[in-house]
Amino acid sequence: MTPADTLRFATRAATGYPLRTALMVLAMSIGVAAVVVLTALGDGARRYVVNEFSALGSNLVIVLPGRTATGGLGLGNIITSTPRDLTVRDAEALLRAPLVTRMAPLSVGNSEIAYGGRLREAMVVGTNGDYVDIRAFRMAEGSFLPREDLGRASAVAVLGTKLREELFGSEPAVGRMVRVGDRRLRVIGVLGKTGQGLGMNTDELVFMPVATAQAMFNTNNLFRIIVEARSREAIGPAKQQLEDIMRLRREGELDVTLITQDAVLGTFDRILGALTMAVAGIAAISLAVAGILVMNVMLVAVTQRTAEIGLLKALGATGRNIRLAFLTEAALLSLAGAITGYALGHLGAWGLRLAFPVLPAWPPDWAVFAGIGTALTTGILFGVMPARRAARLDPVQALSRR
Repeated sequence: MTPADTLRFATRAATGYPLRTALMVLAMSIGVAAVVVLTALGDGARRYVVNEFSALGSNLVIVLPGRTATGGLGLGNIITSTPRDLTVRDAEALLRAPLVTRMAPLSVGNSEIAYGGRLREAMVVGTNGDYVDIRAFRMAEGSFLPREDLGRASAVAVLGTKLREELFGSEPAVGRMVRVGDRRLRVIGVLGKTGQGLGMNTDELVFMPVATAQAMFNTNNLFRIIVEARSREAIGPAKQQLEDIMRLRREGELDVTLITQDAVLGTFDRILGALTMAVAGIAAISLAVAGILVMNVMLVAVTQRTAEIGLLKALGATGRNIRLAFLTEAALLSLAGAITGYALGHLGAWGLRLAFPVLPAWPPDWAVFAGIGTALTTGILFGVMPARRAARLDPVQALSRR
């Protein structure tokens, strides 16, 4: 039998039982599609988180109140209070570090904002004029907060785009007075459309000087301090300088946590990368199940085609020819399942991107090749036993079972 004869024999055998063939292809395609969709979901989540932190800015060191043993960003940092919180004076001291170019203190809270009979709840961010440069935001109207002494509580505010549309509609916003909590503030600017970032929609925020926000919320504490280093290479030395400054201010004790943007990105990248590999492994189990189905169906096929195998052997086909024919059939079925699963997987990833536009759910190339390769390998491996059984059949006994 020539290779063309073997391929023709395997193709006719597969198409001769359309229902059986369709079920085997479906089983294999489900496994491949699961690998493609789940890795697209995992890798999309990884890229989303990395993009979110990258959008913070560049060359950043974030100072958080409280100290963790690992130096990372833990849930306890967010929801618990600390004996000594960050203050405006701490922020001013950090700006004196030689490798620091800019600094933005953050005081965060919720309050009502009202204008012309319209009222809604909004998140208030107290900061300084450097915040817009650190985050690389652009202004749609007016200007951002003035660069002034952090202790000066100027009665000015900057609105996010969505907030400005809800309060003012088609009216001009710059120069108008709004009420935020118990304060009347003049709108001096509107941020350009930015969107969601790190769980906050910047288009719905109200920005005001940090002293104004602290007076409104009756607190002297800061939520975070964002510090920008001179360059990416200076992030490590700048972090050390900031630690030395905070240790001096806290009588030799470092009771704050400093995290770098690169460290956060690296941690999330590793965690979500491992998660993607894990879900790909779980999905690959379905390929093993599909391989067992291929083996069972091929064993049944050997029984059904015993007389046909006996006739081939009587005509001179060797055991190697028979074995190769059955392995070719298993490979064809696996290939058809892999291609179908690849198409279904991309269809599922497209559905994820349609349902969650912010999630870049594109399957990684390695997952696609691994899924297709695993499907082919599994189908061929589980096709070995039926092929060997068919090859060992005695032609006389096989023909006598007609």
